[in-house]
Amino acid sequence: MAELIDVIVMEGVRKRYGGKRALDGLDLAVARGTVHGVLGPNGAGKTTAVRIMTTLLRHDEGVARVAGFDVRTQGAEVRRRIGLLGQHAALDEELSGRQNLEMFGRLHRLGARGAGTRADELLDRFGLLDTGRKAVKQYSGGMRRRLDLAASLITDPEVLFLDEPTTGLDPRGRAEVWSAVRSLVGGGTTVLLTTQYLEEADQLADRISVVDGGRVVADGTADELKATIGGDRIDVVLRNADQLGEGARLLAAVAGTYAVGTDVDRRLLSAPVTDRMAALAEVVRALGAAGIEAEDIALRRPTLDEAFLHLTGGDTPGHHDHQQEALV
Repeated sequence: MAELIDVIVMEGVRKRYGGKRALDGLDLAVARGTVHGVLGPNGAGKTTAVRIMTTLLRHDEGVARVAGFDVRTQGAEVRRRIGLLGQHAALDEELSGRQNLEMFGRLHRLGARGAGTRADELLDRFGLLDTGRKAVKQYSGGMRRRLDLAASLITDPEVLFLDEPTTGLDPRGRAEVWSAVRSLVGGGTTVLLTTQYLEEADQLADRISVVDGGRVVADGTADELKATIGGDRIDVVLRNADQLGEGARLLAAVAGTYAVGTDVDRRLLSAPVTDRMAALAEVVRALGAAGIEAEDIALRRPTLDEAFLHLTGGDTPGHHDHQQEALV
């Protein structure tokens, strides 16, 4: 049989809860050996889609296939080929990491020896061999999620579903999980990732689907999604908040647009520009001529946050979680 290009396929999938449509004709295709991010506001249908793809929930209409098998009629075959890491840890706090993995291995009928061997392999793979007999309750947040990730790989699944895997973790913990996910994909695993952290999708996902109202409203690489709101942007932080109105009018005139974002709390103005360096020079000149003092002026690319808000019908004010490219 020829190797599948898309290892996950959903076509026209619908799911209702009473009178509410959780999924409304969802279409999704995930290429083998990639990380595919699924983003969407709360209630958009992300977790419902994951539950359907992992055979935990039956859909009402449409087709859903994972690893070439229909999730409705061939659920057992699907379950043999997948792993799932949910939002909440499924570990026994009193047991050590190795004991937890051995327990999962026994539940998957690996046998005592096979479970022990697999536990050691996974502890080594995720940098947890030195935890020894330490109980999981003594682990840091990042260590727990790495162990959770290891547990989801007991059967060496072809496809791994990560449903908001770093919720509640600090930046160090998230970085640890990101590193582990990159390692998995490097080894050939296909990962479907849902997340509320847009930086996470930007860092990890080869492709991203934005879900809103139970259907995919945009699909592409992170750069392609960012391009939906234009190219470069210029951000201006003013010293005096009372001058935001006048500053916005000047910025709109230079940028040739009415789409100037204003963040009053941060005294921030933001607008798309075409000729980046010419716009930067003209903004500096115009502000100076008007006697408006700027604390910071920066050219940057659009963020995934802005693209997400734009695609899901939100406002797109400037953000501070972008990379500055030029300062004056």
